Amino acid sequence: MLRYTLERLAALVPVWLVVSLVVFLLIHLIPGDPARVMVGGDGTEADVQAMRERLGLNEPLAAQYLAWLGRALRGDLGQSIFLGRSVTQAIAERLEPTIGLTAWATLVAVLIGLPTGILSAMRAGRASDRVLMSLAFLLQSLPSFWTGLTLILVFSVTWNLLPSTGYASLSANPSRHLQHLALPAIALGIGQAALIARMARSSLLEVLGQDYVRTAQAKGLAWPAVVTKHALRNALIPVVTVVGLSFAVLLAGAIVIETVFNLPGVGRLVMQSILRRDYPVIQGVLLFITTTYVLVNLAVDLVYGLIDPRVRYR
Repeated sequence: MLRYTLERLAALVPVWLVVSLVVFLLIHLIPGDPARVMVGGDGTEADVQAMRERLGLNEPLAAQYLAWLGRALRGDLGQSIFLGRSVTQAIAERLEPTIGLTAWATLVAVLIGLPTGILSAMRAGRASDRVLMSLAFLLQSLPSFWTGLTLILVFSVTWNLLPSTGYASLSANPSRHLQHLALPAIALGIGQAALIARMARSSLLEVLGQDYVRTAQAKGLAWPAVVTKHALRNALIPVVTVVGLSFAVLLAGAIVIETVFNLPGVGRLVMQSILRRDYPVIQGVLLFITTTYVLVNLAVDLVYGLIDPRVRYR
């Protein structure tokens, strides 16, 4: 297990280095002089030169990347131009709402998607199966911001059941925390729920067609028992993959939802930084999200062996 984990980590290092290079080059893909863009049209030539010195843009590109990478490996993502603090500190201050939203959205996706996919597979070819899968296609195609605005209109404006904006810390007020994140989590997770449902259905149908499942059914076991005790566990690996990737997708997708619901998370930090041209913050957040994506992939690989005993770590 330890050897396998170390090998997977080693395999992910080149991927992370390529990702970090792309994130670093973001600032250099800006048309024109990036220092002048960040200073703005009212900045003087002295301001532009000061910005270039501050960001190290006078150094060769390779030297800039190696210096930035070395600082990033130590947890130093640079200094925000407008916030007056380090990028690492700015991300840490906004991390709780984003992680909470992503976790609740993932839970919504699993709780809705997995049972729906199982039920659809058990009733494959029937009217209920077609209705469920059509609904899944519809929900997956809806933009999350449109779903969020619709939920606000119904549950906040019309029925006045849940707040449409704001945030409460989980440690300070768990009840208010859940109330503030309920609508954003549903808006963010409903699309991934549809994806999980489709994957669970197709994976389970594939397993249900195998010989050992037909043998269990021929022995007189009830159909629900055949599905839950014999087929479901063997069908979970593709579903776990989708759930793991969904967490990373939802983490990135929180940028839009946090703006819609006015949540003080990393997503709003990115939007504000884009409007202010605070590229060190944008670079730092993108590197954080992509690093999380890489680590989630590793975690999914390690979970495989817990679900399916046939998977061996070598």
